Amino acid sequence: MTTPSTSLAADPLRRTDVRPPTGPGGPARPRRERRHDLDWLRVLAVLLLLYFHTAMLFVAEWGWHIKNPETSPLLLEFNHFLSGFRMALLFLISGIGTGFALGYRSPGEYLRERGKRLLVPLVFGVFVVVPPQIYVERLVQGETFASYLDFYASVFALRPYPAGNTSWHHLWFVFYLFGYSLVALPLFLRLRGEAGDRVRAALGRAFRGPGILLPAVPLGLTLALLRPVAPGPQNVIDDAAYLLYYFLFFVFGFLIGDDGAAWDRIVDRRRTILGLALLATTAINALRWNGAAPPAAYTPESALYLSLRALNAWCWVLAILGYGRRHLSFRNRLLAYANEGVYPFYILHQTVIVVLGYYVIQVEGDVLLKFLFTSTLSLVATVALYEFAVRPYRVTRFLFGMKTRRVAPTPPAAMVRHENGGYTGEEARPAVAGKVP
Repeated sequence: MTTPSTSLAADPLRRTDVRPPTGPGGPARPRRERRHDLDWLRVLAVLLLLYFHTAMLFVAEWGWHIKNPETSPLLLEFNHFLSGFRMALLFLISGIGTGFALGYRSPGEYLRERGKRLLVPLVFGVFVVVPPQIYVERLVQGETFASYLDFYASVFALRPYPAGNTSWHHLWFVFYLFGYSLVALPLFLRLRGEAGDRVRAALGRAFRGPGILLPAVPLGLTLALLRPVAPGPQNVIDDAAYLLYYFLFFVFGFLIGDDGAAWDRIVDRRRTILGLALLATTAINALRWNGAAPPAAYTPESALYLSLRALNAWCWVLAILGYGRRHLSFRNRLLAYANEGVYPFYILHQTVIVVLGYYVIQVEGDVLLKFLFTSTLSLVATVALYEFAVRPYRVTRFLFGMKTRRVAPTPPAAMVRHENGGYTGEEARPAVAGKVP
């Protein structure tokens, strides 16, 4: 389920070539280099979310806002695999981008940018983008309304979902990211100086050996200690386990962001880490398929299983980063277009899926064909909404957390001398070869 350097919602991912000096003048503005591999990974991760959320209409065993009468165990396995690392990857990339952003922004600039890019789209999403999803869900549940406007008034009663009709739904990611950005700021500012150099030096030493897997330890402890009592959903109050779990990915992203030695180790060991990720996934599925996966509880079996899931997530994230760095460090027109639109795409995609899915699930047909039809149509419709309703207009760009479009400056007027000695302005035009003005 920002941008954008600090998230789906921020500036293009870049690394700084020098650390900004501190002092009365604030941070310097160093030359920046785009990290195209991270741009690609963010775009691909959000694209996968579209297929993940479309599959939720049809997966067996898991509930969702609306469901197809027939479900698919195959799509359940597809979603179970993605759920092991998809959000962890996005939060880690967001942490990397935060480090880059703080390299050339003052804390005040950073906080203003976070409010503009995260809070504004979140509020707009809660009151405009998400309500159609809840409306469709209520219709499926058998509720009746005179019109959508009749339902829409209930959104402003501010009664939390599911009892009420006010919710952030898939935009929980945006809310969590905003909270992480605020809570972690003092720590990140501290780590911009010598303390950060010491931490990164220790991290670089650890990454030379098996220590590259050490972050999986606090991740596993977090799930083992908190998941039994706070398994979710993503409403902060009941989600302490994943609230802290994803925060750790966010912090780890900040730490490795501009650490060249750490990136070298990740790229060099990508094949080994991928092998470990595949082994962890195999072990998890062997337990699941044989009915041996323990429920979240304060037992040794549960602690080991949740630690295995944390190791699985960490290995998949590292492997994806390593292969991305090795093969996706390039830019083309598709990336330039997708990178600008990835955040609005994320905000819109689930509403499109639910609205289209409402009609699809009422039609008989093969589950996989319905999945392919819904996902393809949702992709086309979401891109169309972005292209024709969001991208061209200043107000919608602001509401969806996009940058204002740059307007090309008017060409300067050329001064033309007349016979009487006066001058007038004339629009600049290409000079004619061989002609002296």
